[in-house]
Amino acid sequence: MSAEARKETVKEFTEGLGVDDVGFAAASSYDSPRSPSLESIFPDVKTIIVLAYAELPSCESDNMMIAMNGRLDLMEFSRSCNYKLARFLGREFGAKAMTVPVSYPVLMSRETLGAVAEVSARHSAVAAGLGSFGRNNLVLHPRFGCRILFTEVLTDLELPGDAPLTGSLCNDCMECVETCPSGALDTEGRTDVLACVKVSQPYGIGRNIRFWSKWAEADTAERQAMLADDRYWKIYHAASIGFQYFCFNCIKNCPIGQQ
Repeated sequence: MSAEARKETVKEFTEGLGVDDVGFAAASSYDSPRSPSLESIFPDVKTIIVLAYAELPSCESDNMMIAMNGRLDLMEFSRSCNYKLARFLGREFGAKAMTVPVSYPVLMSRETLGAVAEVSARHSAVAAGLGSFGRNNLVLHPRFGCRILFTEVLTDLELPGDAPLTGSLCNDCMECVETCPSGALDTEGRTDVLACVKVSQPYGIGRNIRFWSKWAEADTAERQAMLADDRYWKIYHAASIGFQYFCFNCIKNCPIGQQ
């Protein structure tokens, strides 16, 4: 079977899974300035297969439980698709494949601030011809705009890459900048991660550390009061389902790709 025929077979398989789009990139065309090299993860990697999933309209809801539930549904579905594709590559072609998640697990450290993936989905998607960067520093897809998430499967199977998109899909409306509650997008080409997480992760690791530091200095009565406080319940909740579920503005306010 030719490389092109193998690629078409993989595309047909992913379409059968219900994935919204798929792109292919040679590992050598991937360039992410902050993530580790692909070879440090998978020395024999030849191809990145990028799967694209449309966000549900849940992201429009002002109820953050509903908004985050839509994201969790997508994450669960994407993990299943990743695993099935990796197994298919092994069965069909005798290839090795490694899956890359849409979100967690991600390295949590002072250096990365939990914002640097082992494999950058954005840079992979651009290399695979699935979109271009927008003013919000997210990847805009031709059909879905930035209401799209990506996962990757790394494989030692050599498959023809797709041509990157030419031009930009962003119309520079500045809606993402003007509606960002933290001002994280004020500088073009840069997302101020610290500013972003204060709004999108108000009960994340920073609040968690402050809570337990105060707990260590408190007496018994103060500790009981702290555990009964609504803020502790929100920290506990965020830790159990994922920290980032308080802001979807840069996704829901972008007009590109909205129906």
